[in-house]
Amino acid sequence: MTIHDVVRSAAARGPRAHRRKHGRRGVRPRRTNPSDGTGFARALPSSSLVKMYVTRFAPSPTGPLHLGNALSAFIGWSRAREQGGRFLLRIEDIDTSRCRREHDDAARADLAWLGLDWDGPVLRQSERGAIYAEAIARLRAMGLEYPCFCSRADIAAAASAPHGPAHGADGPVYPGTCRHLSDAERNRRMASEAFAWRLDVAAALAMTGPLAWHDSAAGHVPADPGAAGDIVVGRKQIGVSYHLAVVFDDAAQGVTEVVRGADLFEATHVQRLLQALLGLPTPRYHHHPLLTDSDGRRLAKRDGAPTLAALRAAGVDPATVRAALRQACAAPATPWRLGELAPPSHL
Repeated sequence: MTIHDVVRSAAARGPRAHRRKHGRRGVRPRRTNPSDGTGFARALPSSSLVKMYVTRFAPSPTGPLHLGNALSAFIGWSRAREQGGRFLLRIEDIDTSRCRREHDDAARADLAWLGLDWDGPVLRQSERGAIYAEAIARLRAMGLEYPCFCSRADIAAAASAPHGPAHGADGPVYPGTCRHLSDAERNRRMASEAFAWRLDVAAALAMTGPLAWHDSAAGHVPADPGAAGDIVVGRKQIGVSYHLAVVFDDAAQGVTEVVRGADLFEATHVQRLLQALLGLPTPRYHHHPLLTDSDGRRLAKRDGAPTLAALRAAGVDPATVRAALRQACAAPATPWRLGELAPPSHL
């Protein structure tokens, strides 16, 4: 049965009380003794744990988990279990304006229903603000940050102008408008205007020299952080950027391989730079193909992708979903397709 069959079957049957068949109990997470994750220095893994395979699933609770999220979680869980390693759960909820606790709770319930157990306590980024603030301060003390007063509209306007900057993985590449402001002007504007802290990527690369990272499909990848421009590492509303939070959390949790979708491949370039600057370990990466619909569009929350909650409410057997995910990895075919990268060989 394919993923398409799973969704079609669920739609035909309609909602039903799933607990009639499976009861109320989900899969209870494994209890181990991981690092507590309360602080960077205390949370760094011991040398013995570094040798163990560790990966993580890190959803943002901005909506319910869909089948594309399930694929990523399933691949990471499978790779960890096959290697006798650890599968960790992290909730990336730094954007408190968009994240909701009910989606956090639902994600854990969905994973338990699907039979994907995780090791140890859940790490939540919203509880680690002081750790991230310390990292931002360290980069500033190194002379690698500057305040940026440009709005998203300002950057978009610059990108749309003739001969404007290119687009990167995070949207229009920042043209460096505020990079060369004088200290006097920066101080004056910081007193009254909203601003974000940006990383001077050219200066950072001059400090680190050439960098590289390893991807399971692409192999040795020379890092090219400059393609993304001077990225934001901190802002007033959120406090820290996704890139900075991710590299600190991967180090704190002892992650040895990052398993995530191919849409985040380009983000690895700037994350590799941050690892080098902050003295953090560099894990290996496994960027898996994305699950797409029959039109080749990536499954996304905003497009109404089939959710695990809907499948569960329709009485679908989670074993059927796992089998469909395994089949999608091993032999992608229409009307449900994976991207251009080779499917994982481990599944």
